[in-house]
Amino acid sequence: MASSLGKGIFLVASPALRDPNFRQTVVLLCEHGPEGALGVVVNRPTAMHASEVLPQVPVLEGQRHVLYSGGPVQPNHVLLLYRLMQEPADTHHVFDGVYLGGDIKSLERVLTTPAGTETFRAYIGYSGWGPGQLENEMKTGSWITLPADPVVVFEKDPSRIWPDILRSLGKPYDVYADMPFDPHLN
Repeated sequence: MASSLGKGIFLVASPALRDPNFRQTVVLLCEHGPEGALGVVVNRPTAMHASEVLPQVPVLEGQRHVLYSGGPVQPNHVLLLYRLMQEPADTHHVFDGVYLGGDIKSLERVLTTPAGTETFRAYIGYSGWGPGQLENEMKTGSWITLPADPVVVFEKDPSRIWPDILRSLGKPYDVYADMPFDPHLN
């Protein structure tokens, strides 16, 4: 069940984690190393659309791509997460065809001529940890780690991600799967 920390891992908030920034969240860890860690919350959609924060991308206009809250760090910064068939330039490979970053050309191509299951998610802000901070949170039982799944990140109903993962873990976690969930918690 436990996976070591590294990019391409889900950090699943334990039911005991009460920090309002991370309560009932699932974070995709995108970078992890001696300098710290960076990830995005995959199950916290906002009421905004990506076109509102990326007006320089005309192809987004009129489309209803939801903007997600990636975390409390740099809440005015937009990060793009892609699921692509081939790695584009200027991105960081996270896992299994999932890339962080990229340029507007990659976004325009995915919006106009996606191949297969290619898609993207836009995040406002991100989740960040300084050196050793995430490791300390692991020791206190704040997070459960699992290998990440691109289907969960890009296709699953965000309101079902946290409870369904807890249910899949069995006892003692499954009893928390029916806790009231508010994806817009702040």
